[in-house]
Amino acid sequence: MTWHGTSGQPRLHIVTGKGGTGKTTVAAALATALAVEGSRVLLVETEERQGISQVLDVAPLGTEEVDVASGLDGGDVLGLSVEAGTALVEYLRLFYRLGRAGDLLHRMGAIEFATTIAPGVRDVLIGGRIYEAVRRTAGQTAGSRRRRGKDDHPAYDAVVVDAPPTGRIGRFLDVTGQLADLARVGPIRNQADAVSALLHSPTTVVHLVTLLEQLPVQETLDAVAELSADGLQVGALVVNQRRDAAAREAVDLVAATDPDRELLAGQLESVGIRTSAAMVEGLVQTAADAVERRDLELSLEEAVVASGRPILTLPHLPEGVGSDAVRRLAAELAAQGVTPDPATGGAG
Repeated sequence: MTWHGTSGQPRLHIVTGKGGTGKTTVAAALATALAVEGSRVLLVETEERQGISQVLDVAPLGTEEVDVASGLDGGDVLGLSVEAGTALVEYLRLFYRLGRAGDLLHRMGAIEFATTIAPGVRDVLIGGRIYEAVRRTAGQTAGSRRRRGKDDHPAYDAVVVDAPPTGRIGRFLDVTGQLADLARVGPIRNQADAVSALLHSPTTVVHLVTLLEQLPVQETLDAVAELSADGLQVGALVVNQRRDAAAREAVDLVAATDPDRELLAGQLESVGIRTSAAMVEGLVQTAADAVERRDLELSLEEAVVASGRPILTLPHLPEGVGSDAVRRLAAELAAQGVTPDPATGGAG
């Protein structure tokens, strides 16, 4: 099985996960791992939170694609924040030739009003911007309507999307369903159909990030079932902040022995630490809690593995997130086989 669990070479990697699981950091690490020498990877933010700029220690992203990092092997990672308002102005320019009138509508607040009362339109517009980036060739510029040549190389070898969390990912990817009562025909419906076709094609795969905690794992497994039922390709499940082997071995050792309170107190006293019954009892309880936590993690790990999807694991980094941490996590992903397909240059 490939690291992404499909038989093709997907180029669009959608990363989701329950809030707080580190999906933005994982998306940045994935983009960094895929950006091998001579390749270009686009990292897309969809929620206007500037999470990518924070984890990479770069200036806030805008609606223009800019360099934000280099890959492990020297490739280029570019960043983009997709804003629904700007995407709608571009859409109006392309299909209705409104030109400066679109900018005027934006300044008047009409764009924000339209995307608020019709949230499905917002997701179609964001999806359309992602679609354009995936479909664009090296000879095209953003927003260009010049025809693609069949032998043209893609502008990006991979596009990685920091998508909405698992609670909203199904709605975000269901662009045609959301427009069922809003636009049955016309350019925006055509765009929705094109985006939907891309999302359901072998080009696209959805990766889910989780922690070994009950709620994140349950949301992840629910999302796997929902996305699969909707005909979307589910890729890897990324277990983030996993306890390292040394810590697990220490807890295994504790679990294998019965606590001897007198022995523990004597060992502490031998190194000059004054003890009390309450202190010793607290240490024994802490050890018991650690064993209980280990057992819970093992059961959750079994549930994740039982999903049948490829599993990628990333360690807990006590130093926190930042550009150095992203590169370290990218190296962890690369060591587990996360690399582009050398035959095509695309992410496979």
